[in-house]
Amino acid sequence: MSINFNELRELLGTISQTDIAEVTLKTETFELTVRRGNNNFPVASTVSPPPTVVLPSLTTGENSTMPPSSEPLKSSVSSPVDKKWVAVTSPMVGTFYRAPAPNEAPFVEVGDHISNGQTVCIVEAMKLMNDIDAEVAGEVMEIVITNGEPVEYGQTLMWINPN
Repeated sequence: MSINFNELRELLGTISQTDIAEVTLKTETFELTVRRGNNNFPVASTVSPPPTVVLPSLTTGENSTMPPSSEPLKSSVSSPVDKKWVAVTSPMVGTFYRAPAPNEAPFVEVGDHISNGQTVCIVEAMKLMNDIDAEVAGEVMEIVITNGEPVEYGQTLMWINPN
């Protein structure tokens, strides 16, 4: 069974508008249970093994596999060497790309001076390429993620030393 996040979101919205207290979806490889908590919001939990989402990559033709997540990844956030450095974080779950295409130059390199609003990388999510822009002008001090690596919501991608 393939999980379509839009269908799952629609299902959760529909459940929240009904008297349904619990729904379980079960296949050979995973089980998803949604229970309405005391605060009337559905709560989703998985039973091992958790489902895996396969996102085909537009740029390489290969598949990226990652477990679903709705919370920011806390363990992957590296600390800046200098406290004034600003993190560029992923606004979504997806795949990190440093360049607009496999055979093109990266958007930025360590040591590059960038301007506010400049595209510094791409995060591919659900077959859509999303430009990630710098929110400050400054110098790229560190690129934390390797090209083609899966990223989580809130994960630090790179560090900028603001001007």
